[in-house]
Amino acid sequence: MSTPVDAERAWADLQRIRVPQERVYDEMERHAFGGDGAAYTTAAIMWVFLASLGLKPPEWAFYLILVAYVGVLLTLAVVSSRKTRLRAHRSVYNWRSCIPFFAGALVTGGAILSSGRLVEWLHLPLGSVIQATVSAGAFVLVMRPANRWAAGSVRGRLGAQR
Repeated sequence: MSTPVDAERAWADLQRIRVPQERVYDEMERHAFGGDGAAYTTAAIMWVFLASLGLKPPEWAFYLILVAYVGVLLTLAVVSSRKTRLRAHRSVYNWRSCIPFFAGALVTGGAILSSGRLVEWLHLPLGSVIQATVSAGAFVLVMRPANRWAAGSVRGRLGAQR
């Protein structure tokens, strides 16, 4: 049994569905690379943590600083996640959504280790400040393009499901 289809009506229905979906994509992309505040705040917190390690604190103070660092980062993550107006379904997240996290960890960890060894080898004064600056800069330089790349995958993936 076939039902007659009005082409104009079908087109209007498609546009009614498609326009809100495009707005969702736009909002997700805007949130992904429009909010530099969290990345800069995270880099500043990391800078303070790494610079404070250059003061050679005793072991108990190191663990206290480490707990404070992790606590502040977790608080920032909670505040940032509550600020978002858009909650994407878990099926939206794919392998490209995880790449910024691992890329940031790999590049930042490499920057911390390599700049630390370079500072020790050159015997530079204020080595922890140099190490902290290089590492925070590497973090910021990696996270912005990586987040933009991951957000672009959402539009492509959800758009293919139409």
